[in-house]
Amino acid sequence: METIFRSVVMFLALFIIVKIQGKKQIKNLTFYDYVLSIAIGSIAADSIISLDTPLYDGLMALAVFGLIGYIMSVISFNNPNVSEILDGQPLILFENGNFNYHNLEVAKLNVAKVLENCRLKGCFDINELDCAVLEASGDVSILLKGNSQPLTSKDLKNSMQKNNLKQSLNYEIIVDGVINETELKKAKKTKTWLNNYLKENKKKLENISLLVIDKKGKITIFSK
Repeated sequence: METIFRSVVMFLALFIIVKIQGKKQIKNLTFYDYVLSIAIGSIAADSIISLDTPLYDGLMALAVFGLIGYIMSVISFNNPNVSEILDGQPLILFENGNFNYHNLEVAKLNVAKVLENCRLKGCFDINELDCAVLEASGDVSILLKGNSQPLTSKDLKNSMQKNNLKQSLNYEIIVDGVINETELKKAKKTKTWLNNYLKENKKKLENISLLVIDKKGKITIFSK
């Protein structure tokens, strides 16, 4: 019965803290929010299970962490500098036709992960990408080039534009210095052809972060 009582009390306490902290989707949680949530959750769990620990102590610790979180939220809301320290700054991952390898290293992301996030946002052709930014929430925002922006209803009146709505898929032949043999076969190319192409263009496999071939056979290389 004591465990049930503790569970109900902790649930009510967590409910109050969450209401005070404000609404925020899980995908929008920053690293600071994530750490704070883990700490509060751990305190609540320990207070429920550890019957030897007075419930009062658990509630006090929960209140302290909740108060710290609320105070820091208010301060960061009114002070951009504090907000940058707690939440972090956006990082540019792709700009001016190439990847920002320094920021990729800082964010602990590789090219393959950036491409995955771009595809999730509807960008399947790297040549259509103008800019990619890693937000403080961990989400990746993308900006397509002007001629690759989504068409409006007015644009759809042109039948020629309708025929161009289908996006072309790139064959990602080399990603982070590794050859994707499946994509190579889809592009109807061989390793011999690839090795000869790299040799002719004086490119080394380990120095290539991305090599793609589009449906028209155009080859795009991004070197480290």
